[in-house]
Amino acid sequence: MGMPDLLNPPYWTADMVRALPDDGQRYEVVHGELLVTPSPRLWHQELVTRLVLRLGAYLELERVGHLVCSPADISWDPGTLVQPDVFVADLSEARTLDWAQVQHLLLVIEVLSPSTARYDRFTKRRRYQEAGVPWYWIVDPDARQVEVWTPPDQMPRLERERLNWHPAGASMPWSLELAGLFRPL
Repeated sequence: MGMPDLLNPPYWTADMVRALPDDGQRYEVVHGELLVTPSPRLWHQELVTRLVLRLGAYLELERVGHLVCSPADISWDPGTLVQPDVFVADLSEARTLDWAQVQHLLLVIEVLSPSTARYDRFTKRRRYQEAGVPWYWIVDPDARQVEVWTPPDQMPRLERERLNWHPAGASMPWSLELAGLFRPL
């Protein structure tokens, strides 16, 4: 009987990922599978910034959740630790300033990169649906569209013109023209 491979365990946990060195890679785990991706491209970060600015302004007026962007430490069980690019957390949970208390995400947004597309579209999408995240948006910079997912969806709704979001408790919806999101620098 050989020694276990401590660098490549068969099942990763959130605590194991938290113990990894800070080496510039992004480490996440979903259902025990380690997801490793490099730092995002500049265009990815530009889209994240545009989304954060627009959503942040909206949430200053409509205090229905708290906006956060990666890095993060969202874990619903020992085999899950995800870092959504952009997300809106339950306001009361965010006020604890404790990642362990942030369990209810109102909106999750992932911006696709070549190294994350499979994880974002399949592995992480399924986990967000299992967790009951009411809105999951996958921003596809190449196709200039957004895939909109809700927990029961088997297929996404594709948005090419405008994103709309009206969270519970908000007096007015948030809206974003996709032409503005994808405009060149």
